[in-house]
Amino acid sequence: MGNRLSKIYTRTGDQGETGLGNGSRVPKDSARIAVIGDIDELNSHIGVVVSLGVPDPVRECLEGVQHDLFHLGGELSIPGRRALDAEDVSALEEVLDGFNNNLPPLKEFILPGGGPAAAACHVARAVCRRAERHLVALSRQESINQDGQCYLNRLSDLLFVLARTLVWHEDGTEVLWEPGRGRHD
Repeated sequence: MGNRLSKIYTRTGDQGETGLGNGSRVPKDSARIAVIGDIDELNSHIGVVVSLGVPDPVRECLEGVQHDLFHLGGELSIPGRRALDAEDVSALEEVLDGFNNNLPPLKEFILPGGGPAAAACHVARAVCRRAERHLVALSRQESINQDGQCYLNRLSDLLFVLARTLVWHEDGTEVLWEPGRGRHD
């Protein structure tokens, strides 16, 4: 990469625009930049999960996901580029099934929490859902790679399963949602 990041600020975005990987300029509040920002935020939340001392299989899985998210962000920063494909989605499904097979069946909704890493994973899942919604919105305006959209959909499921996995690792408890219960009970 050489000296690619030798100077962090460029002042080129001071007027509310930013550059895409193809050299074009877009407003910083465009739908494309919103999705790229969501994916960056998601990647950061996953980094928090990894930093909380998760088991090696979870860490390895999430580090791979972080690389995939960089690919997806790069894909979105260069309109027309494809970095993720159906094989990436299938690989995510396979990993998801492997983790889910080790969990007790879920018969009720659970509340986010259970332990620090599990709770952080639930936050990452919620951010992933937002990124997916914003990617869907972008797809209504511009042509995008649908595999990236499918990837985010599966990733939110994986993050849910990993949150459940981490509850058990942290000796936590899954708190079941109780219909009709609230703060006024």
